[in-house]
Amino acid sequence: MGEAKIVVNGGVDLSKKPVWIEGPHLMKRNDWYYLYAAEGGTSVNHTEVVFRSKAALGPFVPYEKNPILSQRELPRDRKDPITSAGHAQFVEGPDGKTYAIFLAVRPYEGNFYNTGRETFIVPVVWKDEWPVMDPGPNGVQYSYKASYPEVKQAGARPQSGNFGYTLTFEKQLDPALLFLRTVDSTSFSLSKAKGLTLKLKPETCAETGNPAFIGKRQQHLYCTAETELTFAPKAANEKAGLVIFQDEKHFYYLCKSVDGGKPMLQLFKSTADAKQPELLAQAPLKSATGSVQLRIKAQGDTYGFHFSDNGKAWTTLQDKVDGKFLSTQVAGSFIGCVFGMYATSSGQPTANTASFKWLKYEGNDPMYKK
Repeated sequence: MGEAKIVVNGGVDLSKKPVWIEGPHLMKRNDWYYLYAAEGGTSVNHTEVVFRSKAALGPFVPYEKNPILSQRELPRDRKDPITSAGHAQFVEGPDGKTYAIFLAVRPYEGNFYNTGRETFIVPVVWKDEWPVMDPGPNGVQYSYKASYPEVKQAGARPQSGNFGYTLTFEKQLDPALLFLRTVDSTSFSLSKAKGLTLKLKPETCAETGNPAFIGKRQQHLYCTAETELTFAPKAANEKAGLVIFQDEKHFYYLCKSVDGGKPMLQLFKSTADAKQPELLAQAPLKSATGSVQLRIKAQGDTYGFHFSDNGKAWTTLQDKVDGKFLSTQVAGSFIGCVFGMYATSSGQPTANTASFKWLKYEGNDPMYKK
């Protein structure tokens, strides 16, 4: 309430011309008000800084040893790096100690990553009544030991380390699944017999509409997503399958369709022209109506696309496809990729449908095997 007042203008030290300061948090502890925020931009120079004051509106004095969190000074060639750390929030743990949760990324090379911003945690120590993050001598770690047990949440999917699970579609969609922009409950149905059935909508994921798309985030640099698809395409414009999606102009689509009247398994790459994706590879299928299993395998900077008509022997449609095309560095923004079950009639109305029996996800990042 009241008139706006600038309490920090531009950053910690304007003489160093800092990149914008943003995402402020205000916290009171004992007799001090702490104002902490991200500074340095949201890329590799990202940091967290802190100020304090005896009054909520200042004047605020910066900590002389700012930043209180930074990964930018560490060797760029270190193994399994965590970079671009900032946007922190202080929380109190069950042990009464202070911790910070914050955003950072895990590149597989340079500043290339396909998993977007992720959430990390580090302990915080108080030095002369200043909060200082204590990630360890080599920066933010992949795990820390806590003095209290984990409280398992009933029905919650794992969110850290390596994990795998299979989603089925008998009664309801798992909370791990998401739509593009909004939920269209008329575009899908669930059953024990067929699984998830999507109506082929004219909208495509190369546009900014609401396509028949239900996805699950890529949470590992090295992982696989698989599904079993039952779909009988009637024309070349009808397609259904698995997509690995960064945004409307950056995705790969592994799908069943027809070419020359014959059933085909195809791999498309998005282009700047939403109506003209690039066909990278295709292979004939034995059956126009039978089911086919699809697999997309993320391998750091590449993706592999595979299929099977019996669930046992897998055929590689194309391997070592450029993964950097889907990275934040190339596509922009900070979001990660999504594996999507996706069906489209490419601009033309149709009554056809495609069914996905299950969706299997398995993460296998090497840094979690230690």
